[in-house]
Amino acid sequence: MNIVVALDSFKGCMTSSEANEAARKELENRHDDVKCQVFSVSDGGEGFLQAMRPDDIFTCCVHDAMMRPTQAQWGVKNNFAIIEVAQAIGLDKIEPDLRNPLLATSYGVGEMMMDALSKGFRNFIVGLGGSAVSDCGLGLMKCLKTMSVAHDNSSMVNIDDLSWLRELTVILASDVDNPLLGPHGAAAVFAPQKGASADMIRKLGRRASTFSRMAAQHMGHDMSNKRGAGAAGGLGYAFMQFMNASVESGGELVIRMSGMDDTIKKADLVITGEGSADAQTLMGKLPSVVLRHAQAAHVPVILLTGCVQNEEALVAAGFSKVININKDYAVTDDMLLKETALSRLARAAAKLV
Repeated sequence: MNIVVALDSFKGCMTSSEANEAARKELENRHDDVKCQVFSVSDGGEGFLQAMRPDDIFTCCVHDAMMRPTQAQWGVKNNFAIIEVAQAIGLDKIEPDLRNPLLATSYGVGEMMMDALSKGFRNFIVGLGGSAVSDCGLGLMKCLKTMSVAHDNSSMVNIDDLSWLRELTVILASDVDNPLLGPHGAAAVFAPQKGASADMIRKLGRRASTFSRMAAQHMGHDMSNKRGAGAAGGLGYAFMQFMNASVESGGELVIRMSGMDDTIKKADLVITGEGSADAQTLMGKLPSVVLRHAQAAHVPVILLTGCVQNEEALVAAGFSKVININKDYAVTDDMLLKETALSRLARAAAKLV
């Protein structure tokens, strides 16, 4: 029996790769006739690089969101440099008491791009998500201006110096639809998750508005209202405004470029999942993307989750089964611990065959 295991991360408990490995190990150990093909999945945030299954990986020295030295990895796939912004400026890299979106910078993403550019790459796929910043890409642009100065030996820097960026091919991997500004913008929606107070949110909103207005006046176009401009603290806006980047679903990119689509067509069963499943799961979240591709290949899909709401809607959408891995256990304080979650996930997976 050939099984594709493609579990998303269970937020706060286990990563996609940890969940997948736990399910695979238990299935193959318990059943001699089972062979699992494991695929990490990501919508563009943490784990995006690994999920893309790069042919090569490079490590470079960069700065995190608080401008502290750190190391980040980027990869190569089909002549594209694969950049996961969380590798440099991920929220998880910053201690909770040090998080400050007013100070956090995307400079490190520019350093990753510079490393790829120095190796001759001009095509980029950038995974947006999991960032600690809300700087509209100002740090990114500052870093790339430094490279522009080094390139032309000029001491004067302005936006015109970055016209070469529009010659790059940049695809943004993101499932965020938010614009840069307004009540649904980067500051209002995402900055609170990064430690911003109400006063910080107002200041970040004003800063984003001023920056986008000045850039629009100078360049003659304004991308601040485009879908995904608010992704990763406004990094989406910077890539679209200055590099003419396009946006694609992160989950779709991963499935297409990792080879998962071809593997699903040969499978007898697909197992996917996430930490909490409800009607929102069907609105473009990773398990629903996996479901759509499996349905096209007429392969049944089972959903594993730590919490279920509106199971009827999930089954009606096409999931063969929806399994709550915590169903047979009392609600306890340790159910969110990684060891507990991994153990329960593994047991649930083993019972599916």
